[in-house]
Amino acid sequence: MMCGQREDAEEVAQETLLKVFESFNQLREPARVRPWVFQIARNACLMTRRRSVFAPSRELSLDDLMPDIDHSGGHLKLQIADWSGLPDRRMLQSEMRQVLDLAIRELPENYRPVILLRDVEELSTGDTARILDLSEDVVKTRLHRARLLVRKKVDEYLT
Repeated sequence: MMCGQREDAEEVAQETLLKVFESFNQLREPARVRPWVFQIARNACLMTRRRSVFAPSRELSLDDLMPDIDHSGGHLKLQIADWSGLPDRRMLQSEMRQVLDLAIRELPENYRPVILLRDVEELSTGDTARILDLSEDVVKTRLHRARLLVRKKVDEYLT
């Protein structure tokens, strides 16, 4: 999903494996092989994306991602979809997986790798920051915004 297209991802996977085998002797901390491989994959993906005509146009505003607020009754109340009443849990889980996958695929390029590494691959904030060559604060900010975007897509689907 980080590369955008399946064909690009297949090419990146091949390039990553080749680079891992070529550079394995350069691995300084064997216990940290997983983040090291992700770093190589990220770099290969970026090289592939640079050849592409697609690029993020702008940073998203946090205000655009916040849930709607209802001002009735004299107090603020967040409008969150009620997911508890939906039938057939197994079918819902399958559909939700598809909605989540689509929402992640549609994330802007600078948010997608953060949510994939933190929430899908379950890497730490520090490892994610090192892989993406970002500060931990930037990773936290982008992760928060990515989660809000995904939540918004899921909420649109459920309402």
